[in-house]
Amino acid sequence: MSELQNPVNNSTPIGIIGLGIMGSAIANQLTTLGWQVAGFDPDPIQQKIAGDMGVSIKSHPKDVVCNAEIILSSLPNQQALNDSIDAIIDTKNNNLKVLADLSTLELECKLSSRKRLLGAGVSFLDCPISGTGAQAKTGDLSVYASGCEEAYGYCLPLFRDFTSGVRYLGECGNGTKMKFVANLLVAIHNVASAEAMLLGERCGLDPQDVCETIAMGAGSSKIFELRAPLMASRKFEPPTMRLDLWQKDMALISEFVARSGAVAPLFTATSPLYDAAIKNQLGAQDTAAIYSVLAQLIEQGSD
Repeated sequence: MSELQNPVNNSTPIGIIGLGIMGSAIANQLTTLGWQVAGFDPDPIQQKIAGDMGVSIKSHPKDVVCNAEIILSSLPNQQALNDSIDAIIDTKNNNLKVLADLSTLELECKLSSRKRLLGAGVSFLDCPISGTGAQAKTGDLSVYASGCEEAYGYCLPLFRDFTSGVRYLGECGNGTKMKFVANLLVAIHNVASAEAMLLGERCGLDPQDVCETIAMGAGSSKIFELRAPLMASRKFEPPTMRLDLWQKDMALISEFVARSGAVAPLFTATSPLYDAAIKNQLGAQDTAAIYSVLAQLIEQGSD
């Protein structure tokens, strides 16, 4: 892979497949810094948003693949990633060197994707991102990169232009494992933040005071700092992470914990609350809307 020895720069053609909350924000960061980005998303609304950011919108993943040297994929499910890999294999673009998948998907999906692309001469990087949609808009994301180290080094300048931190974790799949560990904490911290905000309000504290004071001390967390203001203002739309999409991550983490032989009692305790949010038709709202589920429990208890 001698062609990967010289890292990319913003004259390198980049493709992005998946222009949702994360993909469009990443695309905006890159186009702002002068990268030439082509992109695809099946949603016309997301096409319009990304097009207004300077992304060259294509009508099919193959049209993104045909001129790119690196593809970033930010996708909701395994089928979408499989379709993207089909497009790469069918297009036979000899200049395409790396597919860096930023999605949170099953570990087996990442490993099988790597095997499929080996035969096509394309390196696969398992690179899930950590952060919310709001963080993505400011480039405050982390990349948990794993896979071919040479391909990682080749892509590193690109990663640095849409993140605040990149960590190389070794063999393919380690990025996804780390993402599951991180999201286990996110699930717990989100519910803990809602509990804290609700307690503060119930005892008569000003919600804004709770947000700002807790953020100063040891009890804070990144999730509290991001989600508590949304809880205080009851502003759950537009979402930075939809609750219905988050349910996919919850299921992946639950399966991963079980297969690893670990125990996660706090994480397990949060699951019924996220399930209740979906049952209460909050799926399109931000995960901060878990606050509404806890508030409803108080109302039910007082009936």
